[in-house]
Amino acid sequence: MVMSDLAPILAEPVAELPVAGAYAFETKWDGFRCLLHRADDGTIRLQSRRGTSLTTAFSDIAEAAERDFPEEILLDGEVVIWHDGRLDFGRLQRRLNRKAATVRREIAQSPAHYVTGVRAGSSGLSAGVIDGSQQVEDLCSGCHTVV
Repeated sequence: MVMSDLAPILAEPVAELPVAGAYAFETKWDGFRCLLHRADDGTIRLQSRRGTSLTTAFSDIAEAAERDFPEEILLDGEVVIWHDGRLDFGRLQRRLNRKAATVRREIAQSPAHYVTGVRAGSSGLSAGVIDGSQQVEDLCSGCHTVV
């Protein structure tokens, strides 16, 4: 699986609403849309909606995924940071284009969280979007931390 060929599922404008049942709703998070991929060789990559690597900036999420996801997987979700009881987009931005030591300090102060409800693909599953809420719950049931 080549990450550059993939893009997260994004909202698209439409002229009129589709027929009932032909669409889904998703909460709008104040974060960065992000694909999380664990390759079959164990390599973890976090990729923004524009294809930029977010792996270094959110190494706390990458480390949790490396530890908790034993097989190849692709998740479509959002990286968020909670601070003082709310989402804090500014703290997300402070992680970008920083040296590793600065990122580690930011992680200690404000760990990031990966929010997903769609399991976009995995070993043994056909490519494409899968109704994933139960699969993601099953996947994360054995995690050391909630990713």
